[in-house]
Amino acid sequence: MTEHPDLAGLQRRLTEFAAARHWQPFHTPKNLASALSVEAAELVEIFQWLTPEQSAAVMSDPTDAHRVTDEVADVLAYLLQFCEALDIDPLAALAAKIERNEGRFPVPGAEDAT
Repeated sequence: MTEHPDLAGLQRRLTEFAAARHWQPFHTPKNLASALSVEAAELVEIFQWLTPEQSAAVMSDPTDAHRVTDEVADVLAYLLQFCEALDIDPLAALAAKIERNEGRFPVPGAEDAT
């Protein structure tokens, strides 16, 4: 069975990969945000002209599934590198955002139950 890698380990591998190639000078927050945007656009491009039904079934075609998976990996890689560059803990940021959203968008009818 393949073990799932941890987030910190993946960030470390990305940092080591860039360092070995002397890419750190180019991994500025601005450049990483731009690269993240480009990769997200490449993910959107796969779905651009699909119907809702086709988009829901995209992973059933091996070629499309591979393209989607690769673009998701690219988006995540640049997001993790961006977080590393700005010392953002992505899991803590997500947890805090979910908590704020739970306060901003209460479950309909939940206030009536109290």
